[in-house]
Amino acid sequence: MFSFTINNLQITWRDVLDVLLVGYIFFRIILLIKGTRAVSVVYGLIVVVAAYFGAGYLGLYTLNWLLGNFLGSIFLVVIILFRRDIRKALAVMGATTLFKKDVVQTGVLNELILALLQMAKAKTGALIVLERNIPLNDVISGGIELQANFSKDLLLTLFNTDTPLHDGAVIIRDNRIAAAACILPLAVGLKHESALGTRHRAALGVTEETDAVALVVSEERGSISLAVGGRITSGLNEVRLQKILTAALRK
Repeated sequence: MFSFTINNLQITWRDVLDVLLVGYIFFRIILLIKGTRAVSVVYGLIVVVAAYFGAGYLGLYTLNWLLGNFLGSIFLVVIILFRRDIRKALAVMGATTLFKKDVVQTGVLNELILALLQMAKAKTGALIVLERNIPLNDVISGGIELQANFSKDLLLTLFNTDTPLHDGAVIIRDNRIAAAACILPLAVGLKHESALGTRHRAALGVTEETDAVALVVSEERGSISLAVGGRITSGLNEVRLQKILTAALRK
C-alpha cells in the first residue's frame, strides 16, 4: 500500500487522493466564477470574514457576535447568493460526457457565419442559439419544432420579416435547425446596459442559464454580437466572429 512519512506524519494514498480532489473542486469553482458577478460576492464575503476576526481581536463583541451568527449560516447564504450559478454548474456536470460532441461541423459553421454577415449587411434582426451540453428541450418545446437540415438559405428565410417565424430565436442542435420562433429568458439586473435590446437581453439570459452560445444580429445597427456565459461581445467583423465563435464552441 502506498504511503510515506514526513516529520513523523504518515501520509497514505487516500490522503493524497483527498487533497487532489479538494484542489480540483476549488479549481473548477474558480473557473466557474471567473469573470462573473460571483467574484464581487466572494470579495464581499472575504471582507466579512476579515471584519469578524478583526472585531474579535479589537474586543468589539457585539459586532463579533453579529458577524459570527451571519457566518454560522454561511452555507445557506452561499446557496442563496449563488443559486443560479450552482444550478448551471450542476446542469453542466450532469450533461457533460467523456467524449466532446461536435456542436457545429465546419461546413455548417461557415454557412452560419455567411448567413450572419448577409443579415447584418441587410440589417435583418436575428437571434440564433447553439445548444451545447445542457439540453434546451424546454425552449424548443415553446417554439415551432422543425428538425431540419441546416442551410444558409433556410436560416435567411426563417428571419425574413415577411415570414411568420422571424420573431424569436432559432435553436441549432447537432448541426440541425431544431426549432424556430422560440422564446428565451431575458437577462435582468443593473449590470446589463440599458442600451441592449430585447434580442441581446435574451441572448444574455439563455447563456446565463445554460452553456449555450447565442448570436445576435441587430436590425438597427446591422452589427453582430456573440453571448456566452452571460457575457456579450458586440461589433464583430468576419475575422473576429470566426475566431471568437470557434473558441467559444471548443470550451
